[in-house]
Amino acid sequence: MVRDQPQLDSSGEIDSLAPGAAMNRRGFVGGAIGTGFAAAVLPVTAQTVIKTDTAGLVTGEVTIPVGDFKMPAYRAAPAGKANAPVVLVVSEIFGVHEHIADVANRFARLGYFAIAPELFVRQGDAGSYGEIAKLLSEVIAKVPDAQVMADLDAAVAWARGQGADASRLGVTGFCWGGRITWLYSAHNPAVKAGVAWYGRLVGAASELNPAHPVDLAGKLNGPVLGLYGGQDTGIPLDTVEKMKSALAAGSAAARRSEFMVYPDAPHAFHADYRPSYRKDAAEDGWKRCVSWFKAHGVG
Repeated sequence: MVRDQPQLDSSGEIDSLAPGAAMNRRGFVGGAIGTGFAAAVLPVTAQTVIKTDTAGLVTGEVTIPVGDFKMPAYRAAPAGKANAPVVLVVSEIFGVHEHIADVANRFARLGYFAIAPELFVRQGDAGSYGEIAKLLSEVIAKVPDAQVMADLDAAVAWARGQGADASRLGVTGFCWGGRITWLYSAHNPAVKAGVAWYGRLVGAASELNPAHPVDLAGKLNGPVLGLYGGQDTGIPLDTVEKMKSALAAGSAAARRSEFMVYPDAPHAFHADYRPSYRKDAAEDGWKRCVSWFKAHGVG
């Protein structure tokens, strides 16, 4: 069957590289972090891709020490501004490509010191995979939650060393990164607030993923705003209800957490480079995200 658009799997992610996309890959997949798009999301819906003006910002790739390892990351911050609040931007399974970098740029434009770490790099190059199944099995499934938590801790420490105000710390993430947002909000006592975009809430425990958001809901250090789609086939609304119940029985921060479900939105409704993009939900979610951070001490 000839396909004009990438197909979605049960989680709402693209399952393979569409025919004809390979010839366009060079134009979209960049050689540096934060440029181009991952092979698995080609062809992008270029007419809707948002481009944030970076004038007055310091942007680009940096390396962050994590022990002896040098982790690449995309950094965006206001030029010459000391003590900017810190926002960690956690990517989808496709890594830190152009859209994730632009989200960091949007935060920087608002006065934040934004960091998007490349959290899969030890396991492989997420951007080079054209098939979602291989990406999941060969890279994503091999990434331990403990490694991710340590990498994010290192990113916060690095930001502090660059003159940012890590006492005003927020975290946000998309899909895979949405799940990590919940986990990191429970992991780091310094987190003031989190915003999780359609991140998985439940799952089976494993050696690499010993707990999921619903298991850690009661331990949140900062309240989390969950932004979810009512038509997300990979995240049933009954799991949102389970999470709400877990939050209601948890810490003070857990009890202050909230959900916004957009009834007609699918998975990845914020991803302006994909067919799943829903402008109204994405724009409303962004406003809520920014307001949530400001209301909870990140800003």
